[in-house]
Parts: sequence; structure tokens; C-alpha cells
Amino acid sequence: MSLSATSIICVLGGSGFVGRQVCAALAARGLRLRVPTRDRDRAKHLTMLPTAELLAADVHDLATLHRLLQGCDAVINLVGVLHGGRGNTSFAAGHTELARTLVAACRETGVRRLLHMSSLNAATDAPSAYLRSKGEAEGVVRESGLDVTIFRPSIVFGREDKFLNLFAQMLKQFPLLIVPSAAARFQPVYVGDVARVFADALPCQDSIGQSYDLCGPRAYTMLELAQFVARTTGYQRPIFGADELLTNIMAFAMECLPGKVMSLDNVRSMSVDSVCNNGCTLPFGIAAAGVEATVTAWLGNQSPRGRYALFRDRTRRTS
Repeated sequence: MSLSATSIICVLGGSGFVGRQVCAALAARGLRLRVPTRDRDRAKHLTMLPTAELLAADVHDLATLHRLLQGCDAVINLVGVLHGGRGNTSFAAGHTELARTLVAACRETGVRRLLHMSSLNAATDAPSAYLRSKGEAEGVVRESGLDVTIFRPSIVFGREDKFLNLFAQMLKQFPLLIVPSAAARFQPVYVGDVARVFADALPCQDSIGQSYDLCGPRAYTMLELAQFVARTTGYQRPIFGADELLTNIMAFAMECLPGKVMSLDNVRSMSVDSVCNNGCTLPFGIAAAGVEATVTAWLGNQSPRGRYALFRDRTRRTS
């Protein structure tokens, strides 16, 4: 499709961790963005983008989506629910039902181009409700007859992620760390690379009908990632990997806490390795950034030596 400075792209989930990077990549190309959000205060960082328009809206409502898509040239769906509610109903609502509503709104408004965020291992017969709902949503958009491109990343990391940063926070607060699902394998992909893939795919005719697995250059176990964060931050603690029984006990306990960080459904998702079968070659010639080369830039500042160097540099700049 042809894009210009007058093109309008509606970005669902644009205020989230991945969404803000995708919005920045699109705005850098001069595209006008329409970003619905339930909470404008939490999305106010997007007001710094000169071409972004924030709109308070419930994207699960068909009439609201119809209004949002009027005059748009494309829509990007980045909405994701990591932790389900009772009976995992929020997975179905946030993934499958939203996909159906969005497809209906696209048909009504004549918006044909749809970029859809899924997940590696998404399938209707997957072991977790999260992955099954993602697989069902993929089926909805594939069968829509629209000009669809699907993206299936492994775990996405970046400066504001809630994965590696969570390890850093726990290492700082506790004298030891017990890692659940220690043998689970991931191939983390950098959020900036994911954003570039979306931005490059949007105008690319050849990407229509394609599904892209997105992974970084190297696979790690959960235990290896925790150990890497400990080395990088300087918080050297005893680190132990939990077996299956202890993992399930930990997940059940954390599932009952406010601000849920892990659930039994997450454990079921991690029973399948989140790695690319053929290594990793990102589309459009993008070279995948590695964890070691990227994460050290911000996690390294959390070590005593890193904090001292940061303080010293700031002192020099203000003196």
C-alpha cells in the first residue's frame, strides 16, 4: 500500500511497552497516528510524538471502533492480555473477541490493511489459555479476507520491559532468587527491532498474507537469563532453579497476589520452548540485536560500579 504524510494509522495497544515503540517508529516516518486508550494519563508520553492523536476509547465496542477507523488507511492491533481473569475470560475478550470486533469494524469502514500481533507458539491446541486465544485470534484475522500480516514474537525485551527488569528488581530486594520454570527456553527479541519490523511491513505488499516469527540471535533458559541479569546489575545472589512442583506452588501463590506477575497459565505457556525453529532471520534485512549488546546499556547502571560511573558523568556535565 502507498503511504504518505496524510495517511492515518490506527494503533490499538499503542500506549503499551511494544506499542509506544511502534508508534515512535511510525511517527518518525511522518505517518499520522490515531491511538485509542482507556487512560490518557498513562499514555501521555505519546503526546511527545508530533503526529499522534490520543483518544479516550473502549476498543472492544464495535460502534467505537467504527468511529476510530473512519478515514484510516490501516490498523495495527497490539493488544495483549498476559494474565487472564477467572476462567481465563479476559484472554478470550482481549484476543479472540477483539479480533472479531476489529475485523467487523474494518469491513464496515473499508479499512483493508491490518497488522496483527500474535505470539510464538500460538495455536488452538496449545497448552495454555493464553496461547490458545492467540491462536484463535490468528484464525479470525487470517480468514477475514483483509490484507493481513501477522507477527509472532518470542518474549520481547527492552528498557521498560517487565521481564528482565523484574529479575533486576527481585535481585535487588531479596537475598536469594528462586527461578520458576528454570529450564524454559526463550529467544528474546529487542523491542526496537519489533517496532522496525512493523513499520517496514506496513507499506510492503509482499508482507500481505505472511506470518513472521520474531526472535533474537540466541536462545536462553529462564535460569540463564536470571544469571545474566545478576552479573550485569552486580547483584550477585544465590540463584536456584525451581522444579515443576515448586514452580506450580510459586505460580499459584503469585496468582493470588495483587499486581499479578505470574500465573499457572504462564507456566503452561512456558512448557513449550519459545524459540524460532530456524534460528532467527528478521524480515526486511533487519539484524536482530542481542541481549548482551543491548541490555547492559541500562541494567549495567544499576550495579554499584555503574551507579558510580553514572553519578561521576553527571557531575562532570554540571561542573
